Amino acid sequence: MAVCARLCGVGQSRRCRRRQRNNQQDQGSDSDMDEEEGERIVGQRQGDVCGGGPERGAAAATAGPSDAGEYGSGHVNREGSTGPPHPQCLAELPPELLVEIFSLLPGTVLPNVALVCKKFRQILNTETIWRRRCMEEFGMKEDLRKMEAGGVSSQDLYVKLLHPYRHILGLWQPDIGPYGGLLNVVVDGLFIIGWMYLPPHDPRVEDPMRRRPLFRIHMWESKKATVECMYGHKGPHKGDIQTVKKDEFSTKCNQTDHHRMPGGRQEEFRTWLEEEWGRTLEEIFHEHMQELILMKFIYTSQYDNCLTYRRIYLPPAMPTDLLQPGLFKGTYGSHGLEIVMLSFHGTSARATKLTGDPNVPAGQLTLDVDLSRPVVLPELEKQRSIEELSRLVAGVQREVEQQAGGASSTARRAAEGPSGGAGAAEEMAADHGACSDGCQPGTSSSSSSSSSSSNETQPFVLPLGVMARNEVYPRTCRKCFYGTGLIAGHGFTSPERTPGLFVLFDGDRFGFIWLELKSFSLYSRLTDHLAHAHAPNMERFEAMLRNMQSWTS
Repeated sequence: MAVCARLCGVGQSRRCRRRQRNNQQDQGSDSDMDEEEGERIVGQRQGDVCGGGPERGAAAATAGPSDAGEYGSGHVNREGSTGPPHPQCLAELPPELLVEIFSLLPGTVLPNVALVCKKFRQILNTETIWRRRCMEEFGMKEDLRKMEAGGVSSQDLYVKLLHPYRHILGLWQPDIGPYGGLLNVVVDGLFIIGWMYLPPHDPRVEDPMRRRPLFRIHMWESKKATVECMYGHKGPHKGDIQTVKKDEFSTKCNQTDHHRMPGGRQEEFRTWLEEEWGRTLEEIFHEHMQELILMKFIYTSQYDNCLTYRRIYLPPAMPTDLLQPGLFKGTYGSHGLEIVMLSFHGTSARATKLTGDPNVPAGQLTLDVDLSRPVVLPELEKQRSIEELSRLVAGVQREVEQQAGGASSTARRAAEGPSGGAGAAEEMAADHGACSDGCQPGTSSSSSSSSSSSNETQPFVLPLGVMARNEVYPRTCRKCFYGTGLIAGHGFTSPERTPGLFVLFDGDRFGFIWLELKSFSLYSRLTDHLAHAHAPNMERFEAMLRNMQSWTS
């Protein structure tokens, strides 16, 4: 009560003031009270407040001059004339004002407000309060009228659907072995829907993402929330959602027979292949690619939409970032298109897989770009030579290895030297200073002449012999940097980082040339609006990245 009273500016509750005055009386602090003034206040206050009961009268009898100013300002002005009474507690405010006040409170605290008194509990049944909470917290607008027309109140919608399932809104990664995925749970119309995001059909990397509903929660058929599985081709059927722990939940289908097709596994495979790849198996001539596709179907179909999901965040953006961080679709050879998350960490840009393959699974760091090592491309004709590009990248790689070797040897000499010696410490500090100067983007020796603005473009062409899944790629670029890409054998065996060239085309596209593989990957930004997805801070985001790598390591 006292909290609500202070929130509205009415002041402390009567019980708090009475307790304070009683304490003052016990300590003899009111011995100097003016009896005449006290009697005048009692005379003015008798019969007042909440029905004029003896409790308020007793409170008025013990009130001091300061209380007179607080309580009686609305009853007696300086000339002694009477005026309209002012509310002396929160419960005395007009109902329409209480409705406005309660509408501003978060929905999570309204149940506590209802416990204060019967009047508050009755006022909290007002639809205006809950309609505003649904709109401000979950973005619902016109859909509320449809729900109310169907006999479902905004209060029931908030209390039984939106609030209980608010913790599953946002981005999630399903635990599907090396393949991963991207699930976005949103309030969609009159439902909470879990949309699985799928990349475009290979190799159309710049096409929009595809979506497939995996589950939905609604209140259409009853006065309680109903969970339905959307997997398969027979329509919605019974499902369940369980919260395993914080930032993790699982789904279960209670009628998996709805996932089966009349033609058996062959029909299911053909249907899945057309949805996943946009083609038939006969149209895929590469034998290794056929094996990878069949392997993915067998592995993923065994789950029957009974999956565990872990929360993921979008990376925080900084003014100094090379481009806006976020999610991108990229080409990965015979594995098709995959989704990566681009984030910036000081002088490094990192791309982490959200979807993966049997070689490099989801959650792994696919690209690690050193922004302190820009590479200046030669003239257009020399760019066509893979040997020329390899020479440039190899030169930067030697610089990186020499610097790393120098730093480790300096640290070793410092550790082996006398404990009180200053020579090793000074040498170590000098090396650190040189590294600090050399680790700023654009100051590498290989690009000392590259001081142009990041918005200036230069001609770009892929070297001859480099394979690109998408033959249509940008022919101008802004900047290039040295980086490494992660490669591994089947089953993530013998993983290693191989040198390559990161190419920034514009604010929504970049590429990576895998020199050892003689392959080119083109990445295009995912432009879908993703609500409830941003990381609260950089520390939480980096902790999430570490957890993602441990899930599939």
